[in-house]
Amino acid sequence: MNTQLSMPLNAAWRKWLIENLQKGCTQESILASMLQNQFSHAVATAHIAAIAADIANNRVTLGAVVADEKYHYEASRIASGNTLNLSDCQVKISMRLTEPDIVVFDNFMSAAECEHLIALSVEKLERSGVVDPETGKTIIIPARSSEGCYFHRGENAFIQQLDTRISALMNWPETHGEGLQILHYENGGEYRPHFDYFPIDQTGSAAHLAKGGQRVATFIMYLNDVEGGGETIFPEVGLRVVPRQGSAVYFSYANAQGQVDPATLHGGAPVLAGEKWIATKWMRQGNYV
Repeated sequence: MNTQLSMPLNAAWRKWLIENLQKGCTQESILASMLQNQFSHAVATAHIAAIAADIANNRVTLGAVVADEKYHYEASRIASGNTLNLSDCQVKISMRLTEPDIVVFDNFMSAAECEHLIALSVEKLERSGVVDPETGKTIIIPARSSEGCYFHRGENAFIQQLDTRISALMNWPETHGEGLQILHYENGGEYRPHFDYFPIDQTGSAAHLAKGGQRVATFIMYLNDVEGGGETIFPEVGLRVVPRQGSAVYFSYANAQGQVDPATLHGGAPVLAGEKWIATKWMRQGNYV
């Protein structure tokens, strides 16, 4: 027996391999994606070869792939304690869940910092889109009624300060972070429930996974007080996080086994009065390029 195969694939990765091999994707492109997702070269190569052989000998079909096993929760990346002392501020924790891993923070940003980030964003705003599951391209859909913009990592001294602070709080390297996204919702604006991770069984995910691997966690910062509505909702656990200026919510959804957590389904409830400004940072498994 190939000793590399003693390290089994979970059902989601097995399904992804079968689908991509059956679609005619090259083994080299599949290997590249697996390496980006923290597989070793030897393990990835062994599994690709084994499944390719099974397909060639009609020993496997997509219908034989079983559903994903239950998500395995790991220790939170957020440090323990009710108050966290970062290099440039002190952050208070107002709520924690363990399954799924969700943490709500108070005073992550000052009012002046929130207002400055909004002012920097106003001239850059464009209509927000989502990732098309088939093509991987950004498209505009009615389910997401917001406008937004991005700041590259370290784009200026202020953005660099936020990148460093977020990285320290999330205990994850700055180099693994995507650029900061700013979103503005007017009265009635919403973002219906969705996942932030890239489903590996969707064709359009491949291009995104190649840029740094799977997303592992999300950090949302609230830049203003919302007069009514606009909560971040988690339907699977019945949680609604009320947006308050300077506060933030963190949630993680990918573990070391390559699983993703469907309990982190979330959305932005409709803004019922006023407007809503948020900043979002997504972290990847590896260096984001």
